[in-house]
Amino acid sequence: MSARVLIVDDLFPNVKLLETKLSLEYFDVLAAMNGPDAIAICEKGLCDIVLLDVMMPGMDGFEVCRHLKNNPVTAHLPVVMVTALDQPSDRLRGLDAGADDFLTKPIDDTALFTRVRSLVRLKAVTDELRSRAMASRDFGMGDPLALATAETGLNAQILMVEDRRASAERMAASLGQHHVVTLEADPHQALLTATDHAFDAILVSLDLAGFDGLRLCSQLRSLDRTRSVPLIMLAEPHDRSRIMRGLDFGVHDYLMRPVDRNELVARVRTQVRRKRFSEVLRGAVQASMELAVTDGLTGLHNRRYLDSHLGTLFGDAIARQRPVAALILDIDRFKSINDTYGHEAGDEVLRTFAERIRLHTRGIDIVARYGGEEVVIILPEVGLPEAQLIAERIRERVEMMPFSVQRATRSVGVTVSIGVAVRDPADVSAGDMLKRADLALYRAKAAGRNRVEAQAA
Repeated sequence: MSARVLIVDDLFPNVKLLETKLSLEYFDVLAAMNGPDAIAICEKGLCDIVLLDVMMPGMDGFEVCRHLKNNPVTAHLPVVMVTALDQPSDRLRGLDAGADDFLTKPIDDTALFTRVRSLVRLKAVTDELRSRAMASRDFGMGDPLALATAETGLNAQILMVEDRRASAERMAASLGQHHVVTLEADPHQALLTATDHAFDAILVSLDLAGFDGLRLCSQLRSLDRTRSVPLIMLAEPHDRSRIMRGLDFGVHDYLMRPVDRNELVARVRTQVRRKRFSEVLRGAVQASMELAVTDGLTGLHNRRYLDSHLGTLFGDAIARQRPVAALILDIDRFKSINDTYGHEAGDEVLRTFAERIRLHTRGIDIVARYGGEEVVIILPEVGLPEAQLIAERIRERVEMMPFSVQRATRSVGVTVSIGVAVRDPADVSAGDMLKRADLALYRAKAAGRNRVEAQAA
Protein backbone atom coordinates (compact mmCIF):
# COMPACT_ATOMS: atom_id res chain seq x y z
CA MET A 1 0.00 0.00 0.00
CA SER A 2 1.50 3.32 -1.06
CA ALA A 3 1.01 6.49 0.93
CA ARG A 4 2.18 10.08 1.27
CA VAL A 5 4.58 10.25 4.22
CA LEU A 6 5.51 13.59 5.78
CA ILE A 7 8.93 13.60 7.45
CA VAL A 8 9.39 16.39 9.99
CA ASP A 9 12.94 16.92 11.19
CA ASP A 10 15.18 20.00 11.48
CA LEU A 11 18.28 18.01 10.45
CA PHE A 12 18.61 17.51 6.70
CA PRO A 13 20.68 14.26 6.91
CA ASN A 14 17.91 12.65 9.00
CA VAL A 15 15.30 13.68 6.44
CA LYS A 16 17.33 12.30 3.53
CA LEU A 17 17.95 8.98 5.31
CA LEU A 18 14.24 8.38 5.95
CA GLU A 19 13.29 9.68 2.54
CA THR A 20 15.64 7.21 0.83
CA LYS A 21 14.35 4.26 2.85
CA LEU A 22 10.69 5.08 2.25
CA SER A 23 11.12 5.91 -1.43
CA LEU A 24 12.68 2.48 -2.03
CA GLU A 25 9.46 1.00 -0.59
CA TYR A 26 7.40 3.09 -3.06
CA PHE A 27 6.08 5.64 -0.58
CA ASP A 28 5.67 9.26 -1.70
CA VAL A 29 7.69 11.44 0.64
CA LEU A 30 7.29 15.08 1.67
CA ALA A 31 9.50 16.92 4.12
CA ALA A 32 9.19 19.82 6.57
CA MET A 33 12.09 21.25 8.56
CA ASN A 34 9.99 22.79 11.34
CA GLY A 35 6.67 22.50 13.15
CA PRO A 36 4.68 25.33 11.55
CA ASP A 37 5.50 24.10 8.03
CA ALA A 38 4.48 20.58 8.99
CA ILE A 39 1.14 21.79 10.38
CA ALA A 40 0.46 23.75 7.20
CA ILE A 41 1.10 20.67 5.03
CA CYS A 42 -1.18 18.55 7.20
CA GLU A 43 -4.00 21.10 7.19
CA LYS A 44 -3.91 21.14 3.38
CA GLY A 45 -4.44 17.38 3.35
CA LEU A 46 -1.18 16.68 1.52
CA CYS A 47 -0.06 13.66 3.58
CA ASP A 48 -1.36 10.36 4.96
CA ILE A 49 1.00 9.87 7.90
CA VAL A 50 3.50 12.00 9.82
CA LEU A 51 6.94 10.87 11.00
CA LEU A 52 7.68 13.55 13.56
CA ASP A 53 11.02 14.22 15.22
CA VAL A 54 10.74 15.15 18.88
CA MET A 55 13.78 17.37 19.33
CA MET A 56 13.31 20.47 17.18
CA PRO A 57 14.05 24.12 17.99
CA GLY A 58 11.13 26.42 18.60
CA MET A 59 8.06 24.22 18.26
CA ASP A 60 9.09 20.72 19.36
CA GLY A 61 7.49 17.47 18.25
CA PHE A 62 5.22 17.19 21.30
CA GLU A 63 3.69 20.60 20.61
CA VAL A 64 3.23 19.84 16.90
CA CYS A 65 1.54 16.53 17.69
CA ARG A 66 -0.76 18.15 20.24
CA HIS A 67 -1.75 20.80 17.70
CA LEU A 68 -2.52 18.21 15.01
CA LYS A 69 -4.56 15.98 17.32
CA ASN A 70 -6.63 18.84 18.74
CA ASN A 71 -7.58 20.17 15.30
CA PRO A 72 -10.65 18.43 13.79
CA VAL A 73 -9.13 18.86 10.33
CA THR A 74 -5.99 16.89 11.18
CA ALA A 75 -6.96 14.77 14.20
CA HIS A 76 -7.34 11.65 12.03
CA LEU A 77 -3.73 11.78 10.76
CA PRO A 78 -1.50 9.05 12.25
CA VAL A 79 1.53 10.56 13.96
CA VAL A 80 4.62 8.47 14.67
CA MET A 81 7.15 10.23 16.86
CA VAL A 82 10.79 9.58 15.90
CA THR A 83 13.18 10.12 18.77
CA ALA A 84 16.52 9.21 20.28
CA LEU A 85 14.81 9.38 23.67
CA ASP A 86 13.74 6.01 25.02
CA GLN A 87 12.63 6.79 28.53
CA PRO A 88 9.07 5.89 29.59
CA SER A 89 8.47 9.51 30.60
CA ASP A 90 9.27 10.69 27.07
CA ARG A 91 6.99 8.09 25.49
CA LEU A 92 4.24 9.12 27.91
CA ARG A 93 4.59 12.78 26.89
CA GLY A 94 4.16 11.78 23.27
CA LEU A 95 1.16 9.55 23.95
CA ASP A 96 -0.44 12.28 26.03
CA ALA A 97 0.05 14.61 23.08
CA GLY A 98 -1.83 12.10 20.91
CA ALA A 99 1.01 10.23 19.16
CA ASP A 100 -0.02 6.93 17.62
CA ASP A 101 3.37 5.28 18.05
CA PHE A 102 7.10 5.75 18.59
CA LEU A 103 10.16 4.78 16.59
CA THR A 104 13.50 4.99 18.39
CA LYS A 105 16.69 6.01 16.63
CA PRO A 106 18.48 4.23 15.03
CA ILE A 107 15.28 3.19 13.26
CA ASP A 108 14.77 -0.47 12.44
CA ASP A 109 13.64 -0.67 8.80
CA THR A 110 11.21 -3.54 9.34
CA ALA A 111 9.54 -1.74 12.24
CA LEU A 112 9.34 1.46 10.18
CA PHE A 113 7.69 -0.08 7.12
CA THR A 114 5.34 -2.30 9.11
CA ARG A 115 4.16 0.53 11.34
CA VAL A 116 3.65 2.95 8.47
CA ARG A 117 1.63 0.42 6.45
CA SER A 118 -0.48 -0.54 9.49
CA LEU A 119 -1.35 3.06 10.35
CA VAL A 120 -2.02 3.99 6.73
CA ARG A 121 -4.53 1.14 6.45
CA LEU A 122 -6.36 2.45 9.50
CA LYS A 123 -6.35 5.97 8.08
CA ALA A 124 -7.80 4.77 4.77
CA VAL A 125 -10.84 3.43 6.61
CA THR A 126 -11.18 6.65 8.60
CA ASP A 127 -10.87 8.79 5.46
CA GLU A 128 -13.82 7.03 3.87
CA LEU A 129 -15.90 7.65 6.98
CA ARG A 130 -14.78 11.28 7.17
CA SER A 131 -15.79 12.08 3.61
CA ARG A 132 -19.19 10.49 4.06
CA ALA A 133 -19.74 11.96 7.51
CA MET A 134 -19.20 15.50 6.28
CA ALA A 135 -22.42 15.16 4.28
CA SER A 136 -24.29 15.18 7.59
CA ARG A 137 -23.49 18.90 7.96
CA ASP A 138 -25.78 19.53 4.99
CA PHE A 139 -28.66 18.23 7.11
CA GLY A 140 -27.98 20.62 9.99
CA MET A 141 -26.46 17.95 12.24
CA GLY A 142 -23.44 20.00 13.30
CA ASP A 143 -19.80 19.19 12.67
CA PRO A 144 -19.12 15.46 13.22
CA LEU A 145 -15.35 16.01 13.10
CA ALA A 146 -15.46 18.45 16.02
CA LEU A 147 -17.64 16.05 17.99
CA ALA A 148 -15.36 13.10 17.24
CA THR A 149 -12.21 15.05 18.14
CA ALA A 150 -13.65 15.97 21.54
CA GLU A 151 -13.77 12.30 22.62
CA THR A 152 -11.72 11.69 25.80
CA GLY A 153 -11.13 7.93 25.51
CA LEU A 154 -12.22 7.33 29.12
CA ASN A 155 -14.90 5.12 30.75
CA ALA A 156 -14.34 2.26 28.32
CA GLN A 157 -15.06 -1.47 28.54
CA ILE A 158 -11.70 -3.27 28.37
CA LEU A 159 -11.08 -7.03 27.99
CA MET A 160 -7.66 -8.29 29.11
CA VAL A 161 -6.58 -11.79 28.11
CA GLU A 162 -3.69 -12.63 30.43
CA ASP A 163 -2.98 -15.85 32.37
CA ARG A 164 -0.26 -14.36 34.60
CA ARG A 165 -2.42 -13.51 37.56
CA ALA A 166 -0.15 -11.00 39.29
CA SER A 167 0.55 -9.15 36.04
CA ALA A 168 -3.12 -9.14 35.06
CA GLU A 169 -4.24 -7.77 38.41
CA ARG A 170 -1.55 -5.09 38.38
CA MET A 171 -2.52 -3.87 34.90
CA ALA A 172 -6.24 -4.10 35.69
CA ALA A 173 -5.71 -1.92 38.78
CA SER A 174 -4.01 0.73 36.64
CA LEU A 175 -6.70 0.69 33.96
CA GLY A 176 -9.51 0.39 36.50
CA GLN A 177 -9.04 4.01 37.55
CA HIS A 178 -10.44 5.12 34.18
CA HIS A 179 -12.20 2.08 32.70
CA VAL A 180 -14.14 -1.10 33.49
CA VAL A 181 -11.80 -4.08 33.06
CA THR A 182 -12.78 -7.70 32.46
CA LEU A 183 -10.01 -10.27 33.09
CA GLU A 184 -9.93 -13.60 31.27
CA ALA A 185 -7.14 -16.19 31.53
CA ASP A 186 -8.63 -18.79 29.17
CA PRO A 187 -8.22 -17.75 25.50
CA HIS A 188 -11.13 -19.93 24.35
CA GLN A 189 -13.45 -18.32 26.87
CA ALA A 190 -11.99 -14.92 26.00
CA LEU A 191 -13.10 -15.34 22.38
CA LEU A 192 -16.66 -16.09 23.52
CA THR A 193 -16.63 -13.20 25.98
CA ALA A 194 -15.36 -10.81 23.31
CA THR A 195 -18.18 -11.72 20.93
CA ASP A 196 -20.87 -11.58 23.61
CA HIS A 197 -20.02 -8.09 24.88
CA ALA A 198 -19.27 -4.70 23.37
CA PHE A 199 -15.67 -3.96 24.33
CA ASP A 200 -13.82 -0.76 23.44
CA ALA A 201 -10.38 -2.41 23.46
CA ILE A 202 -8.86 -5.87 23.97
CA LEU A 203 -5.40 -6.57 25.37
CA VAL A 204 -3.92 -9.99 24.52
CA SER A 205 -0.81 -11.58 25.95
CA LEU A 206 1.25 -13.23 23.22
CA ASP A 207 2.68 -15.76 25.69
CA LEU A 208 -0.41 -17.52 26.99
CA ALA A 209 0.30 -20.97 28.40
CA GLY A 210 -0.36 -23.61 25.77
CA PHE A 211 -1.88 -21.15 23.30
CA ASP A 212 -0.57 -18.75 20.67
CA GLY A 213 -1.80 -15.29 21.62
CA LEU A 214 -1.20 -14.09 18.08
CA ARG A 215 -3.69 -16.68 16.81
CA LEU A 216 -6.29 -15.28 19.21
CA CYS A 217 -5.60 -11.81 17.77
CA SER A 218 -6.11 -13.23 14.28
CA GLN A 219 -9.42 -14.81 15.30
CA LEU A 220 -10.63 -11.57 16.86
CA ARG A 221 -9.73 -9.67 13.69
CA SER A 222 -11.64 -12.14 11.51
CA LEU A 223 -14.98 -12.02 13.36
CA ASP A 224 -17.57 -9.40 12.41
CA ARG A 225 -18.41 -8.70 16.04
CA THR A 226 -14.83 -7.88 17.05
CA ARG A 227 -13.21 -6.79 13.79
CA SER A 228 -13.29 -3.09 14.61
CA VAL A 229 -12.29 -3.43 18.28
CA PRO A 230 -8.72 -2.16 18.91
CA LEU A 231 -6.28 -4.96 19.76
CA ILE A 232 -3.17 -4.38 21.87
CA MET A 233 -0.52 -7.09 22.17
CA LEU A 234 1.37 -7.65 25.42
CA ALA A 235 4.80 -8.90 24.35
CA GLU A 236 8.27 -9.81 25.54
CA PRO A 237 11.35 -8.20 23.94
CA HIS A 238 12.09 -11.48 22.11
CA ASP A 239 8.63 -11.35 20.45
CA ARG A 240 9.66 -8.70 17.93
CA SER A 241 9.00 -10.80 14.82
CA ARG A 242 5.56 -11.82 16.12
CA ILE A 243 4.75 -8.19 16.88
CA MET A 244 5.52 -7.29 13.27
CA ARG A 245 3.31 -10.11 12.02
CA GLY A 246 0.49 -8.95 14.26
CA LEU A 247 0.75 -5.35 13.08
CA ASP A 248 0.88 -6.60 9.51
CA PHE A 249 -2.50 -8.39 9.73
CA GLY A 250 -4.24 -5.59 11.58
CA VAL A 251 -3.43 -5.59 15.30
CA HIS A 252 -3.51 -1.96 16.38
CA ASP A 253 -0.75 -1.59 18.97
CA TYR A 254 1.57 -3.37 21.41
CA LEU A 255 3.20 -2.96 24.82
CA MET A 256 6.56 -4.42 25.82
CA ARG A 257 7.04 -6.09 29.19
CA PRO A 258 7.69 -4.99 31.80
CA VAL A 259 4.65 -2.86 31.11
CA ASP A 260 4.93 0.72 32.28
CA ARG A 261 1.73 1.69 34.06
CA ASN A 262 1.48 5.17 32.57
CA GLU A 263 2.22 3.98 29.05
CA LEU A 264 -0.43 1.26 29.41
CA VAL A 265 -3.06 3.81 30.40
CA ALA A 266 -2.03 6.22 27.65
CA ARG A 267 -1.98 3.62 24.85
CA VAL A 268 -5.37 2.22 25.82
CA ARG A 269 -6.83 5.72 25.92
CA THR A 270 -5.39 6.46 22.47
CA GLN A 271 -6.93 3.32 20.97
CA VAL A 272 -10.31 3.95 22.60
CA ARG A 273 -10.32 7.53 21.31
CA ARG A 274 -9.55 6.30 17.80
CA LYS A 275 -12.34 3.70 17.95
CA ARG A 276 -14.88 6.22 19.21
CA PHE A 277 -13.70 8.76 16.65
CA SER A 278 -14.66 6.27 13.93
CA GLU A 279 -17.94 5.42 15.67
CA VAL A 280 -18.98 9.08 15.79
CA LEU A 281 -18.23 9.43 12.08
CA ARG A 282 -20.03 6.17 11.31
CA GLY A 283 -23.05 7.38 13.29
CA ALA A 284 -23.06 10.65 11.35
CA VAL A 285 -22.95 8.71 8.08
CA GLN A 286 -25.88 6.53 9.14
CA ALA A 287 -27.88 9.52 10.33
CA SER A 288 -27.27 11.44 7.10
CA MET A 289 -28.32 8.41 5.06
CA GLU A 290 -31.53 8.17 7.04
CA LEU A 291 -32.23 11.88 6.69
CA ALA A 292 -31.67 11.67 2.95
CA VAL A 293 -34.59 9.27 2.60
CA THR A 294 -36.77 10.47 5.49
CA ASP A 295 -39.38 13.19 5.58
CA GLY A 296 -38.27 15.61 8.26
CA LEU A 297 -41.78 16.47 9.49
CA THR A 298 -43.50 13.09 9.71
CA GLY A 299 -40.56 10.71 10.03
CA LEU A 300 -41.98 8.66 7.15
CA HIS A 301 -39.91 7.83 4.08
CA ASN A 302 -39.83 10.59 1.49
CA ARG A 303 -40.63 10.63 -2.22
CA ARG A 304 -37.00 9.92 -3.10
CA TYR A 305 -37.06 6.68 -1.10
CA LEU A 306 -40.36 5.62 -2.65
CA ASP A 307 -39.13 6.27 -6.18
CA SER A 308 -35.86 4.39 -5.65
CA HIS A 309 -37.39 1.30 -4.02
CA LEU A 310 -40.80 0.89 -5.62
CA GLY A 311 -39.50 -0.19 -9.02
CA THR A 312 -37.40 -2.99 -7.52
CA LEU A 313 -40.22 -4.19 -5.29
CA PHE A 314 -42.72 -4.13 -8.15
CA GLY A 315 -40.32 -5.94 -10.49
CA ASP A 316 -39.79 -8.64 -7.88
CA ALA A 317 -43.56 -9.09 -7.53
CA ILE A 318 -43.86 -9.53 -11.31
CA ALA A 319 -40.99 -12.03 -11.44
CA ARG A 320 -42.45 -14.10 -8.61
CA GLN A 321 -46.07 -13.60 -9.70
CA ARG A 322 -46.95 -12.33 -6.23
CA PRO A 323 -49.50 -9.65 -5.31
CA VAL A 324 -48.62 -6.13 -4.23
CA ALA A 325 -51.01 -3.34 -3.27
CA ALA A 326 -50.85 0.45 -3.18
CA LEU A 327 -52.82 2.82 -0.96
CA ILE A 328 -52.90 6.57 -1.51
CA LEU A 329 -54.18 8.50 1.50
CA ASP A 330 -55.20 12.15 1.53
CA ILE A 331 -56.37 14.10 4.58
CA ASP A 332 -59.80 15.61 3.92
CA ARG A 333 -60.05 19.41 3.85
CA PHE A 334 -56.52 19.80 5.16
CA LYS A 335 -56.31 23.39 3.88
CA SER A 336 -59.13 24.40 6.21
CA ILE A 337 -57.15 23.06 9.20
CA ASN A 338 -54.22 25.29 8.22
CA ASP A 339 -56.51 28.25 7.59
CA THR A 340 -58.42 27.85 10.86
CA TYR A 341 -55.73 26.80 13.31
CA GLY A 342 -52.48 27.79 11.58
CA HIS A 343 -49.73 25.91 9.79
CA GLU A 344 -48.13 24.77 13.04
CA ALA A 345 -51.36 22.98 13.89
CA GLY A 346 -51.35 21.48 10.40
CA ASP A 347 -47.87 20.11 11.07
CA GLU A 348 -49.07 18.59 14.34
CA VAL A 349 -51.90 16.87 12.48
CA LEU A 350 -49.49 15.46 9.88
CA ARG A 351 -47.20 14.05 12.57
CA THR A 352 -50.07 12.38 14.41
CA PHE A 353 -51.48 11.13 11.11
CA ALA A 354 -48.15 9.44 10.36
CA GLU A 355 -48.08 7.83 13.81
CA ARG A 356 -51.52 6.32 13.35
CA ILE A 357 -50.60 4.96 9.92
CA ARG A 358 -47.55 3.21 11.38
CA LEU A 359 -49.78 1.27 13.77
CA HIS A 360 -51.38 -0.53 10.83
CA THR A 361 -48.36 -1.21 8.64
CA ARG A 362 -45.59 -3.80 8.76
CA GLY A 363 -41.83 -3.46 8.64
CA ILE A 364 -41.76 -4.69 5.04
CA ASP A 365 -44.27 -2.07 3.87
CA ILE A 366 -43.13 1.17 2.26
CA VAL A 367 -44.83 4.15 3.90
CA ALA A 368 -43.86 7.45 2.30
CA ARG A 369 -45.04 11.03 2.35
CA TYR A 370 -46.01 11.63 -1.27
CA GLY A 371 -46.37 15.38 -1.02
CA GLY A 372 -48.39 17.80 1.10
CA GLU A 373 -50.95 15.80 3.05
CA GLU A 374 -50.76 12.71 0.82
CA VAL A 375 -49.19 9.43 1.94
CA VAL A 376 -48.51 6.34 -0.17
CA ILE A 377 -48.40 2.86 1.35
CA ILE A 378 -47.01 -0.07 -0.65
CA LEU A 379 -48.04 -3.47 0.70
CA PRO A 380 -46.03 -6.45 -0.61
CA GLU A 381 -47.77 -9.84 -0.67
CA VAL A 382 -51.19 -8.23 -0.17
CA GLY A 383 -54.20 -8.72 -2.47
CA LEU A 384 -57.17 -6.41 -3.01
CA PRO A 385 -59.53 -7.69 -0.23
CA GLU A 386 -56.83 -7.49 2.45
CA ALA A 387 -55.64 -4.09 1.18
CA GLN A 388 -59.20 -2.74 1.48
CA LEU A 389 -59.42 -4.03 5.07
CA ILE A 390 -56.12 -2.36 5.98
CA ALA A 391 -57.27 0.90 4.39
CA GLU A 392 -60.56 0.76 6.27
CA ARG A 393 -58.80 0.18 9.60
CA ILE A 394 -56.59 3.22 8.96
CA ARG A 395 -59.61 5.33 7.99
CA GLU A 396 -61.44 4.33 11.17
CA ARG A 397 -58.37 4.95 13.32
CA VAL A 398 -58.01 8.46 11.93
CA GLU A 399 -61.68 9.35 12.36
CA MET A 400 -62.35 7.85 15.78
CA MET A 401 -59.95 10.03 17.81
CA PRO A 402 -59.67 13.82 17.47
CA PHE A 403 -56.20 15.24 16.78
CA SER A 404 -54.59 17.44 19.42
CA VAL A 405 -53.29 20.75 18.08
CA GLN A 406 -51.81 23.96 19.43
CA ARG A 407 -49.72 22.01 21.95
CA ALA A 408 -52.66 19.89 23.13
CA THR A 409 -54.82 22.89 24.04
CA ARG A 410 -57.38 22.16 21.32
CA SER A 411 -58.71 19.16 19.37
CA VAL A 412 -59.78 18.90 15.79
CA GLY A 413 -61.64 16.15 13.98
CA VAL A 414 -59.79 14.70 10.98
CA THR A 415 -60.86 12.27 8.30
CA VAL A 416 -59.01 10.65 5.42
CA SER A 417 -59.94 9.42 1.96
CA ILE A 418 -58.07 6.40 0.59
CA GLY A 419 -57.65 4.96 -2.88
CA VAL A 420 -56.65 1.30 -3.22
CA ALA A 421 -55.15 -0.60 -6.17
CA VAL A 422 -53.23 -3.83 -6.71
CA ARG A 423 -50.80 -5.05 -9.34
CA ASP A 424 -52.48 -6.04 -12.57
CA PRO A 425 -50.91 -8.55 -15.00
CA ALA A 426 -51.11 -5.87 -17.69
CA ASP A 427 -49.14 -3.32 -15.65
CA VAL A 428 -45.89 -2.25 -17.29
CA SER A 429 -44.60 -0.48 -14.19
CA ALA A 430 -45.54 0.47 -10.64
CA GLY A 431 -46.73 3.79 -12.04
CA ASP A 432 -49.70 2.05 -13.65
CA MET A 433 -50.79 0.70 -10.26
CA LEU A 434 -50.36 4.10 -8.60
CA LYS A 435 -52.46 5.76 -11.29
CA ARG A 436 -55.36 3.41 -10.51
CA ALA A 437 -54.97 4.08 -6.80
CA ASP A 438 -55.02 7.82 -7.52
CA LEU A 439 -58.20 7.47 -9.58
CA ALA A 440 -59.77 5.50 -6.74
CA LEU A 441 -58.78 8.29 -4.33
CA TYR A 442 -60.44 10.83 -6.65
CA ARG A 443 -63.65 8.78 -6.55
CA ALA A 444 -63.51 8.66 -2.73
CA LYS A 445 -63.24 12.45 -2.63
CA ALA A 446 -66.07 12.88 -5.15
CA ALA A 447 -68.32 10.48 -3.21
CA GLY A 448 -68.20 12.59 -0.06
CA ARG A 449 -64.72 11.96 1.46
CA ASN A 450 -63.91 9.91 4.58
CA ARG A 451 -64.16 6.66 2.66
CA VAL A 452 -62.14 3.92 0.95
CA GLU A 453 -62.49 3.29 -2.76
CA ALA A 454 -60.83 0.49 -4.68
CA GLN A 455 -59.66 0.40 -8.27
CA ALA A 456 -62.31 -0.17 -10.92
CA ALA A 457 -62.89 -3.83 -11.76
